[in-house]
Amino acid sequence: MKMTTLERLTPVTAPTPAWRSPWVIGWVALVVLVLGVNLTMVYLAIVTNPGLVNEDFYDRGQHYERTMASKLANDPGWTMRLDLPESIRVNEPSRIRVLLTDKAGEPVSPDRVSFFAYRPSDKGQDFSAVMEEEAPGRYGLQLSFPLVGFWDGLVAVTQGGEEFTLGERISVAGP
Repeated sequence: MKMTTLERLTPVTAPTPAWRSPWVIGWVALVVLVLGVNLTMVYLAIVTNPGLVNEDFYDRGQHYERTMASKLANDPGWTMRLDLPESIRVNEPSRIRVLLTDKAGEPVSPDRVSFFAYRPSDKGQDFSAVMEEEAPGRYGLQLSFPLVGFWDGLVAVTQGGEEFTLGERISVAGP
């Protein structure tokens, strides 16, 4: 069998494997990227889950507007400031203070001041303690956090049957 000139000039090459095609590489990279983003979102959802669910969330939501209006009407106009140490470490005692002043800047002496620590990821680790008066308008508490991570701190000030709160996210570092 005789070859034509065109057949002699055209080199015979093997087909390119699919993994070397830029289209296949692009599609595989896109799938890997989407899976990576989804896994990152799942991880962040698990790690940052607050875990705090009120049993009566529906009832509380029904009366939210009335509750907020009541709080605003009964607001004494106090300034509450939480004083946290710069660095809080796990299982090391830390001094937490709250400063209370009225509209005129004078110290407030309420009936009771309590501190509540909520562990967003584990309800079983929550604890609370009564804060002691250090000076007029200044209350403190020495405590240590048992776990590393984020905690929600809440100071509850009770005066004449009314409760006023101040909350803050607390970061507890490792040893």
